[in-house]
Amino acid sequence: MNHDNKKSILIADDERHTRDALERFFRRKYEVTTAEDGERAINLLKRNHYDLLLTDLNMPNADGMAVIDAALKKSPPPPCIVFTAYGSVENAIAAIKRGATDFVTKPINLEQLDHTVNKTLETQTLKAENQRLKKRLNSNFEIEHIVAKSPQMRAIMDMVTQIAKTRSTVMITGESGTGKEVIARAIHKLSERDGAFIPVNCAALPATLLESELFGHERGSFTGALEQKKGRFELADGGTLFLDEIGEIDQLVQVKLLRVLETRTFERVGGEEPIFTDTRLISATNRDLKFLVEEGKFREDLFYRLDVININMPPLRDRLEDIPILVKRFIDEFAEFNNKHIESISHSALDTIYAYSWPGNIRELRNCIEQMVVLAQKPVLELENVPSNVRNQQAIISHGQGMQTSLNLDNHEKLLVMAALRECNGNRTHAAAKLGISRRTLIRKIKEFNLS
Repeated sequence: MNHDNKKSILIADDERHTRDALERFFRRKYEVTTAEDGERAINLLKRNHYDLLLTDLNMPNADGMAVIDAALKKSPPPPCIVFTAYGSVENAIAAIKRGATDFVTKPINLEQLDHTVNKTLETQTLKAENQRLKKRLNSNFEIEHIVAKSPQMRAIMDMVTQIAKTRSTVMITGESGTGKEVIARAIHKLSERDGAFIPVNCAALPATLLESELFGHERGSFTGALEQKKGRFELADGGTLFLDEIGEIDQLVQVKLLRVLETRTFERVGGEEPIFTDTRLISATNRDLKFLVEEGKFREDLFYRLDVININMPPLRDRLEDIPILVKRFIDEFAEFNNKHIESISHSALDTIYAYSWPGNIRELRNCIEQMVVLAQKPVLELENVPSNVRNQQAIISHGQGMQTSLNLDNHEKLLVMAALRECNGNRTHAAAKLGISRRTLIRKIKEFNLS
């Protein structure tokens, strides 16, 4: 109910001249909807969101108290200003106890009401902004069990909260192990869709089975089809279908998938009856789909249908700020799962983890920490607990004998700055001396690498 960024107001009053006068007065600044009785106001509140409710208390079919109750069921509930007859202030007080924000007496003074409306909406805006800032000020931004500190992941999670409640298709790209399915699940959870989250790994199924898996089949449609089977699109109706490794599907399935996106209907294999589906589609791939389009292996029209909103997951080597909180999360998880007492991880072990290039990304880091926790015999994880392949790369870098291409010079410099600051307990003068650079250069590097 909000057009051109105007605030929206619902006015409920059974007196037509009052209703019309208020609509004419407020429509200069706001998007105004009116209701001639309480029942109509309640129905409008069920279907739409409003930034403010103005309601009379005495109305036919349903009174103002019932309208306030309906407004308070919304999330977030709009503030409510009630109208009450002069001399009936006790009714207004009862309404405020019920959840109303303020009241004005009839006959209505438009100047006074305008002031009350402005004050109420400004207060509501400030509350919303304060809630947003509190989330942003949390150093370890967390959403649906995803923790992050890096600017890249903060931007991604801001996008997740922004797009979750839309119906647009989403494509998540990035290397294997970067957490693409975790992001897809977060989008579904925040969408508040009633249906299930249904994941499908397209690379794990041959083309003949994938078509049946996605769209279902009728009994007798092919050898072995002994009974009717619902596909993943039917199972995900009202929810989210996550197609992982979308670049692996063949041309026939691509055609049927395109039709679902265009018409929201499909037929089971061997069937003729169109089936409607209200499914939000999220896909993921670690391949370059644009290159596959150029090669003629992936339909261009399907690519643009899938890639409406793109989320590119950064590799772990490019978001080093997230390593400490990920390490702590995995230590806590596996210590509890394996009933082990692990208090912390040593600086030398953590420095070695920082220096590794993590080609398998978060999935590899998670497996690494699980191994360390399981094999640890002390409450502190030490360098000796770090898997040998991770230690070996650190030894190569430390002795200057070479560097894996996936660990670029900027990241290595960033590691050195972080290690020096950590060893000097954050003292920039001492850290700069340790690195052999000026304090001014160190401060510039801290800003350049987004280090706190």
